[in-house]
Amino acid sequence: MSAAKKAKTLSLGIQHVLAMYAGAVLVPLIVGDALGLTPAQLTYLISADIFMCGAATLLQVWKNRFFGIGLPVVLGCTFTAVSPMIAIGSKYGISSIYGSIIAAGCIVIALSFFFGKLVKFFPPVVTGSVVTIIGITLIPVAMNNMAGGEGSADYGSFENLGLAFLVLFIIVLLYRFTKGFMKAIAILIGILLGTAVAAFLGKVETAEVANAQVFRIIEPFYFGLPTFEFAPIMTMTLVAIVSLVESTGVYFALGDLTNRSLKEKDLAKGYRAEGIAVLLGGIFNAFPYTAYSQNVGLIQLTGVKKNQVIVVTGVLLMVFGLFPKIAAFTTIIPKSVLGGAMVAMFGMVIAYGIKMLSRVDFAKQENLLIVACSVGIGLGVTVVPQMFDHLPESIKLLTSNGIVAGSFTAILLHIIYHMIPFKKETEQELMEEPKQSVM
Repeated sequence: MSAAKKAKTLSLGIQHVLAMYAGAVLVPLIVGDALGLTPAQLTYLISADIFMCGAATLLQVWKNRFFGIGLPVVLGCTFTAVSPMIAIGSKYGISSIYGSIIAAGCIVIALSFFFGKLVKFFPPVVTGSVVTIIGITLIPVAMNNMAGGEGSADYGSFENLGLAFLVLFIIVLLYRFTKGFMKAIAILIGILLGTAVAAFLGKVETAEVANAQVFRIIEPFYFGLPTFEFAPIMTMTLVAIVSLVESTGVYFALGDLTNRSLKEKDLAKGYRAEGIAVLLGGIFNAFPYTAYSQNVGLIQLTGVKKNQVIVVTGVLLMVFGLFPKIAAFTTIIPKSVLGGAMVAMFGMVIAYGIKMLSRVDFAKQENLLIVACSVGIGLGVTVVPQMFDHLPESIKLLTSNGIVAGSFTAILLHIIYHMIPFKKETEQELMEEPKQSVM
């Protein structure tokens, strides 16, 4: 490979890192703060998470006989696990968190043989609905970031909104007036230029970079040996299964993007790779992992679908995890800048879901109802999550996530309308019925 091609591949890999980095870092920040970790422990938690995001991504891209779906999938820690991890840590201790993650990883590996047979439950009407739901439920995240991040002191300020729309405008202009490589890295250019403007406005803080360690080896069981409790294990297993549902939509979206028809064995190897990633996450004191949909939007925007780019992304994430000071540089990007880029990326996920739905026969009212109910439930749960506050915690895990609730609705309705045998009365049978009654 020539130096120019290597530089292009590296730039595209960095773009994928920037697309998912904010979400990946946010989970350890929230969990670590809630559990009262020291600054040193929190720094390790973030580094371990970023390192394992890279390792998990490589496990998925590396297709072999036993695991790896072989699609350009980027894995990151799942937001579904945030509340359960905090609850488990508060009641049972941090060692129980990692015991439950390890157990859940083993269970997912065992269940992967069964989950691989679920391909018949995901025709275009289901996968298109799921991908559309994924994009719709992510938009509020983008909008909050555009305003400066939920809970920030300057939420909705003119500077934050100006930066966000500037980044979005730069991306739009690059897509209109450039082509080739420049068009492919439009998201990266938009983020870099937005950060430069933010620095000029005094909105870039570099304290985290100065305080970060130069090098840190990721070690197993940093927080002590894991402990295993039944309730936490069951909770984390549900989290892992929920993550598989989210990932399934991503798999089919990427399969469609790369013109690859996914079979049962492909799904099984994808699920198995996620199970191994979750298991390793528990050993190295990180998190459960799932496929990140924001990177699907980036692939759709750039048009670059090569696994080689995702391999570079995985390696970069592992390097960032080993060098906290290098990794800390990506934390200086203001949320408003990321928000502007997220609108384009998440919006493309919605657009691609609609494209997948264009193959569905909407002359059948059943298909219209599947899309209507699943998208409606997914959006409704995202906007009004408190509607399920009075349900048991185990059920709330499934109902508090718009992607899972909408996906479950789509699958259930598909089973009801297209898989359960139902004999309709024909017109002739209806005409014969009165004759039989007269006799």
